[in-house]
Amino acid sequence: MSSSQITLLVTLTGHDRPGVTSRLFSDLAAHDLAVLDVEQVVIRGHLVLGVLLACPDSADLTRIHRQVSALAADLGMNAEITMGSGEQARRPRGRLHVTVLGSPLLPHVIAAIAGRIAAGGANIDRIGRLARKPVTCIEFEVSGADPQALRTALARESAGLGVDIAVQPGGLHRRAMRLVVMDVDSTLLQDEAIDLLAERAGHGEEVAKLTAAAMRGEIDYAEALRQRVALFAGMDAAALDDLIGRLRLAPGARTLVRTLKRLGYRCGVVSGGFSQVTDWLTAELGLDYAAANTLEIADGRLTGRITGELIDRPGKERMLRTFAASAGVPLSQTVAVGDGANDLDMIAAAGLGVAFNAKPAVRQVADASLSVPNLDAILYLLGISREDVEAADAADQAG
Repeated sequence: MSSSQITLLVTLTGHDRPGVTSRLFSDLAAHDLAVLDVEQVVIRGHLVLGVLLACPDSADLTRIHRQVSALAADLGMNAEITMGSGEQARRPRGRLHVTVLGSPLLPHVIAAIAGRIAAGGANIDRIGRLARKPVTCIEFEVSGADPQALRTALARESAGLGVDIAVQPGGLHRRAMRLVVMDVDSTLLQDEAIDLLAERAGHGEEVAKLTAAAMRGEIDYAEALRQRVALFAGMDAAALDDLIGRLRLAPGARTLVRTLKRLGYRCGVVSGGFSQVTDWLTAELGLDYAAANTLEIADGRLTGRITGELIDRPGKERMLRTFAASAGVPLSQTVAVGDGANDLDMIAAAGLGVAFNAKPAVRQVADASLSVPNLDAILYLLGISREDVEAADAADQAG
């Protein structure tokens, strides 16, 4: 191959049939060419096959064009060949994944996102679908973009468009994620356990106000927790069994944990709530790690105090680091998911911080924000498609 090179992009489009790829490369093999990139997509029987090639200046481009055109005519397809410089092929390109979730996902949304990417001087290299139910999820592979600038621009777009948009580094970064740690109340669970317990104790309104203020960051979480727990003094400990029976997992929670564990991830929960709840979740879902506050019980009744290490906002980050060390995973390979102000530190510390149906302050600092009710949408941020999940479930059932 000559040191002076040009690039050719050969594109075939048309009705898919067996042998198209084999025949194209058999024709190309007769020339002094090197394959730089290949992409092939089939949508409802329509094939788009693109091949990026490097060739010397001395190559017989007319003959290559004639052969490819003849092949396309024989197959009843369309062919296009465009030429570029070797420098374009060698230019390093940072890649990003832009994940878009909507229900429904409308054409003007895709147009707005593609326009924003182009306005930033970036290029869309590939678009693929990760899910069509219960939400539609489309992923763009983008090159040449500034990650922070694109994330900021698309975050502004997402609210007006009514979709969730996540921007994260491409390549090996996402595949390296190995530990997922989740908040519990209003994240892994649909409920706030402390509010349900308060209703039984007859202090629902008081506790709800303190909870809301703490989640908004208006009151110190530890102090709010102490004040709320004090209202439970004297309650029969059997109320905790009743509480467990009333808790509802978030939609998709079982699918999320089951799929992650199949893939070798470690899964944990860290909660400003109660260990009596996380103990149940650990047994129910097969979690690897759990940390929470423990309600003190004496003579079969709640004392109105908590025991052990306090799990508050700093405590959640501390436990994320502890779980990561135990799993032998660097923080860059962790995912943290939460919704409230007490999740901010662990979301900021994780390799990927996800705000799930979160308060505005959390969405602003998270790497990705999800507003759909389905917790297993987190899988799409990791590049795991709905088809992959369903195929694995089917294989397990068959086995």
